[in-house]
Formats: sequence, structure tokens, C-alpha cells
Amino acid sequence: MRVEEILRELSRVVLVDRALNDVLTDITRIAARGIPGAEATSITLLRGEKAFTAAHHGEMALAADELQYEQGSGPCMDAGRGGVLLRVDDMRTEQRWPDYVARVQQTGVRSSLSVPLPYQGSWIGALNNYSTRPAAFASPESLRAGLDVAEVVAVAVANADAHHQLGEQARNMRVAMESRAVIEQAKGVLMAQRRVDAEQAFEILREASQRYNRKLRDIALGIVESTGEGARRTAD
Repeated sequence: MRVEEILRELSRVVLVDRALNDVLTDITRIAARGIPGAEATSITLLRGEKAFTAAHHGEMALAADELQYEQGSGPCMDAGRGGVLLRVDDMRTEQRWPDYVARVQQTGVRSSLSVPLPYQGSWIGALNNYSTRPAAFASPESLRAGLDVAEVVAVAVANADAHHQLGEQARNMRVAMESRAVIEQAKGVLMAQRRVDAEQAFEILREASQRYNRKLRDIALGIVESTGEGARRTAD
């Protein structure tokens, strides 16, 4: 699959109202089809010193990634941190990362290609490709496709992550506004029932929250709901 086709497929990935992991899984699946030799593919993202698999296509890729995270080094982590393409033609003869290559063969991985994900002058992680065959990524076509696809994937991943964060911010803001509204309602109930001012009503809520080890919003919601039930019983 050519990069132009991958770009068209990635542009059709739906971002709205979906979990970030689902979006990244779609992106990974599309990327896997664009690199000759890839049997399993994953996206490693870096958050400070921490590396994690954001999505994968094929369990072999996830297993290989996690072995590297345990060791603290490996082609996927070093590619993402250093911004260099790292290819392993045969795990049986590879001299780098000796602990990792000794263990990864048990997952069936024989060769791999990890390509850094460039974004705005830095790297956000790596696109990792694995195969059960030796030298699966030795051809110029695989290397060129890996670099081209990684550039497209990096932008898609960054866009998906940014969209997710905006959605989370909007949800958090909505929850905060709803919490504030129910707390104000509960304060009003307490002010009417106990003949206290707004500050004293809030202190009653705060003390109840600490006493029962429950969120302030949950205490307030309980007061508001119990008042509504009481009003309904009176009306009945």
C-alpha cells in the first residue's frame, strides 16, 4: 500500500466519541498494511522517561514491546528516544540488547523494524514492526515505507491525542459545572432547613464529606435528592 493510500485511510479514521485506544488501534492496523514484511505492528509513545504501547496490531508486537519496557531498553525505546531507525535482521545473531533478544525469540519474533515518530522537531515515540522471518525488513522498499508511514502516523497520532485531550477537558469542565450546581443547590437546602448562611452551609457539607469519606458532590447530591423525595411524598 502506498503512502498516499495510507494517508487517505487515516483521514477517514473517526475521532469523535471514541476511546483514544480504539482510534490508535485503527491507525496501527492501517500502518501495518503499509510496510512490507510486517506481521505485527505497534505504536510506542513516550511520556517523559516512561514508554508504553498505545496500540498494537498482533499480540506478538505487544509481547515484544513489553519485554523492552521491562529491560528499560530495546529497539522500540531507543528509536523513540534517539530519533534513529533501528533494524534487527535476525534475533539469533543480534549483539545489541542481549537480554531482550534472548527473551524475545520466545514470542516468535525473528526480525524487527522500529522507526521514530517525528513531530514538531522532536520524537513522540516509535512505530514498531515485527516478523517471524529473518531479514523481513532488509529491502529498500521496507525501509522507505517505514520512514514514510511513520511520518504520516506521527501526525495522525498527535491529532488523535490532541482531540482526546480536548474532549477530556470539555468533559472535566462539564462535570465541574454540574458539581458546582448541585453543591449550590445543597447549600440552598441547608440554608433553608437550618437557618444558616452560605458559608456555614458549605462548612456543613465539607464536614460531612470528611466524616463519611465521600466526595463533596456526592454528599450534596444526596441532600438534593432526599429533598426532592420528601417533596414528592408530601405532594402524594
